[in-house]
Amino acid sequence: MQGMSKLCWAWFLFLSLGLGLWGCSEKPKFAAIDVTGADYAKGFELKDQDGQVRTLADFKGKVVVVFFGFTQCPDVCPTSMAELVEVKKALGAQGEKLQGVFVSVDPERDTQEVLKAYMANFDPGFVALRPEPERLAATTKDFKVYAKKVPSTQPGFYTVDHSAGSYVYDPQGRLRLYARYGSGASALAQDILVLLR
Repeated sequence: MQGMSKLCWAWFLFLSLGLGLWGCSEKPKFAAIDVTGADYAKGFELKDQDGQVRTLADFKGKVVVVFFGFTQCPDVCPTSMAELVEVKKALGAQGEKLQGVFVSVDPERDTQEVLKAYMANFDPGFVALRPEPERLAATTKDFKVYAKKVPSTQPGFYTVDHSAGSYVYDPQGRLRLYARYGSGASALAQDILVLLR
């Protein structure tokens, strides 16, 4: 009988250890699309609003959220940037570990001065990047971002149709998530907290 209880105890320990290890290896659940291991959007090397060349490595230790847009965008871009500010506030003390990065798809009009003024409307810690016009196509291709100039009915004016999601990198600089436009600040904040653990 005593041998039987030892066998039961050993079996219980085996099951507990196995379930514990299974729980540790379980993938985290995200609200955004998990793109861990993707072979695109691996980084950038572009000048910011101050003319300084920036790379993903500059923000090591932070969760980096990259959004492509343009300063004359009437709705999607300012909404996305305002939402990122909201996410930073929702994170509380952890908010300092969030880095917002805005990449212009309209470098002709989005000069460094324009980008500097635009970012000042949202968060002084966020960064705006400006690909040179001749590098724009390569940059959007690297990130699988759609961006196309659309002429306006008014001569000399145009808008830019573009992808509206955000790329989220973990503190080690690895691409982890793609957050669709309109997902909401609370969902993104929760995902970022998971990445910061």
